[in-house]
Amino acid sequence: MNHRLIALSAALIIVGMVTGCTATIPSSDAGAGASFSEGDFQVAEIAASDRGGPVQFKGVIETGETVTSDDYRGEVLVVNFWYAACGPCIVEAPMLEEVFLRFQGEGVNFLGVNTYDQAETALSFARENNVTYPSVIDVNDGQVKLAFAQLTPIQATPTTLVMDRQGRLAARIIGQLPSASILSTIVADTLAEGP
Repeated sequence: MNHRLIALSAALIIVGMVTGCTATIPSSDAGAGASFSEGDFQVAEIAASDRGGPVQFKGVIETGETVTSDDYRGEVLVVNFWYAACGPCIVEAPMLEEVFLRFQGEGVNFLGVNTYDQAETALSFARENNVTYPSVIDVNDGQVKLAFAQLTPIQATPTTLVMDRQGRLAARIIGQLPSASILSTIVADTLAEGP
């Protein structure tokens, strides 16, 4: 069992004890990374050798500027699909922000993808929940979601993806984060892979 699997297993067991749930760790395919699930929460890590090509995307954030996948190349990128009235999105917002702040200046960036709201609602959510990273407003054409969906299913909200420095999918988190430590571990492991 490698250190990443041990750290994620421990985090899920602690969350299970705190919430009264039992964490389960399904077996994973050899070389495909690690998979974990707990209720509606699922994590799947993808081994570097099994990752597809880089995702190419372009969108407009809530302040009107255009962002593209090229803006984030060379960094680990955490992409969170959300919308303002999503209860789990509200709950996990401070955890995402905590991880964002923890890794500032270390080659990690965050980008929200709002799949339902217009810019004014997204900005209001960010103010009320102290979220300081930007979000693409994707409700009008869905092009950013579509770009990622070509690589991995994005059927639940929230969904959080961790992209490696080449823009390839390193991990997928479906459902509300139960703790910041799970995402921190995945981000740290992806960052440690190097350029």
